Amino acid sequence: MTVSVALFTADLRLHDQPTLRAALERAREVVPLFVRDDAIAAAGFGTPNRTAFLADCLADLDAALRDRGGRLVVRSGEVAEAVCAVAAEAGADDVYMSADVSGYAQRREDRLRTALAADGRRLHVHDGVVTAVPPGAVVPQAKDHFAVFGAYARRWEQERLRKPLGAPRTVRVPDGVGSEEIPSRAALRDVSAGLTSGGETEGRARLAAWGRGGLADYADRHDDLAGDATSRLSPHLHFGTVSAAEAVHRARKKGSPGAEAFVRQLCWRDFHHQVLAARPEAAAHDYRTKHDRWRTEEAARAEVEAWQQGRTGYPVVDAAMRQLAHEGWMHNRGRLLTASFLAKTLYVDWRVGARHFLRLLVDGDLANNQLNWQWVAGTGTDSRPNRVFNPVTQGKRYDPDGAYVRRWVPELAGIEGAAVHEPWKLPARERARYDYPDPLLDLADGLARFRHARGKE
Repeated sequence: MTVSVALFTADLRLHDQPTLRAALERAREVVPLFVRDDAIAAAGFGTPNRTAFLADCLADLDAALRDRGGRLVVRSGEVAEAVCAVAAEAGADDVYMSADVSGYAQRREDRLRTALAADGRRLHVHDGVVTAVPPGAVVPQAKDHFAVFGAYARRWEQERLRKPLGAPRTVRVPDGVGSEEIPSRAALRDVSAGLTSGGETEGRARLAAWGRGGLADYADRHDDLAGDATSRLSPHLHFGTVSAAEAVHRARKKGSPGAEAFVRQLCWRDFHHQVLAARPEAAAHDYRTKHDRWRTEEAARAEVEAWQQGRTGYPVVDAAMRQLAHEGWMHNRGRLLTASFLAKTLYVDWRVGARHFLRLLVDGDLANNQLNWQWVAGTGTDSRPNRVFNPVTQGKRYDPDGAYVRRWVPELAGIEGAAVHEPWKLPARERARYDYPDPLLDLADGLARFRHARGKE
């Protein structure tokens, strides 16, 4: 009787799961396996928010497999060792997994292939499971990746996506393969109070609701901070409980400006993945250096702590940082504003901000987090590397009546309208009523510091 192993990584779903489908088609029995990777924890990526969301995902995946006669096998340790041990226990000659893009993921794949080959076993890797379009499918002539989003997007739009797969009806798992207990978020500490629930069931419900509701208005409302008019699918895309390819297919069927705008965001996600696949060092080093003399976290400790705590004195920045702390998630416009404030206004090394985001973001991954930070910092793929987002003008534009600020900065709740974005302009007697700090610095001074550091004056 043939047996194979389907190794789950960032693809924790049964619907549109090409890796699992291939394993099921080529063997009578399959071991659905997830390895709690020691290296992830050692590198600091096993943060409370992502660990809690992952626990939900694994429990939901196990329940879905049990509904189909199977179960999820969970192991801990070094991935190659754990997979080889399971393959030996099950008598499996073939292991199937999805490709990923980080330098670590590429090294993990190489180690696993070598270890399996030493035992006479084979590794089969499937592209286009984590992304809608495989990272290497869209490349310019004589180069390994697109460095400019516009050119990439034009080619990406022409790609013919694979048709989404249905979930398997039956999964037969061989006897005798032991599993560790599936973790529970209930045992975890320091999880953000407002963290959303994980799992494919939740992800598919959110995707369906998004298609029926907010998608149509997305083009007009995606920057509305108070309206919270985004899909909030990013954690599910990160963990793979929702398929990026299926999300594109569903949106394109709607054929609305909102759907087109949403698909463009999924294209941005694929763009960053193909950049990191080709340049894995960009996770820690400037993609396009400007020879910045960044201020370090140590040199700017007080300002960095004020930024992290949402006490910069700029209300929209502080609101977004407090949303991050409470939910483990932040509105995309807020991410742009807070990143610009740290990197361009305070002129603090973008890696300081990227590390803080990765500590809290439930959707935090290297491709999107690091390359979005570099885009804002002007060391990435932005064609205008010196652009600066003014938090006052941006706040007035995207939170015109101040509702977002008042929601997350309740000490300013008594200030009506757009005046909440500039509390320092209130009369001294009125300002004294609010327990809120003065701005860390004048925006003009921050801009001058940045221009001087970039050699612009």
